[in-house]
Amino acid sequence: MRILLVEDDPDLTRQLKLALADAGYAVDHAPDGEEAQYLGENEPYDAVILDLGLPKVDGVSVLERWRRGNVTTPVLILTARGAWSDKVAGFDAGADDYLAKPFHTEELLARLRALLRRSAGHAAPSLSCGALRLDPRAARASVNGEPLRLTSLEYRLLHYMIMHQGRVIGRTELVEHLYDQDFDRDSNTIEVFIGRLRKKLGADRIETVRGLGYRLAALPGEDAA
Repeated sequence: MRILLVEDDPDLTRQLKLALADAGYAVDHAPDGEEAQYLGENEPYDAVILDLGLPKVDGVSVLERWRRGNVTTPVLILTARGAWSDKVAGFDAGADDYLAKPFHTEELLARLRALLRRSAGHAAPSLSCGALRLDPRAARASVNGEPLRLTSLEYRLLHYMIMHQGRVIGRTELVEHLYDQDFDRDSNTIEVFIGRLRKKLGADRIETVRGLGYRLAALPGEDAA
């Protein structure tokens, strides 16, 4: 899952980038509204964390421009505590949730998880696909109750696929949501990670749809979710 963090405070940026990476997300950063607008319009993010008080272009204006341009990525806005008018302006511009500064990082991560679940049509805090279970709160997965040992990239790939289970996902899409902007991307490495996941999940749980991509699905006799 790939997140755009839009924040101009260097200390808060470092803190949030570390927390988001530890939680299993690929993170891009924009320090001002101008860069944020460009990235949001040209890169496929799963969610955006958007500070409203930004240099060059304020956060509300950025959000308004995204929505006018049909950018539908879920957005969590950050506002100054007590600035209720900023919250209203953010929601009216198209925000999906807000968090007032200062805040606990754990609350931001919880709100982000909820935002991602809602955007993908999931209600429960944990995700399931047959006997496969994934807990985004702990960044852990299991099959039939047996914990899986996953690398950070394997977990990130599985997280994205289980969020979009049942749908064929192309290699390019997986690359775009697996790596941050600065990573040297190679779509061929997806095959390697898919192979590793099959060894851990069972060979039949991830289907190859020739010429199109991959589909994660429950095995026959299992409930899909």
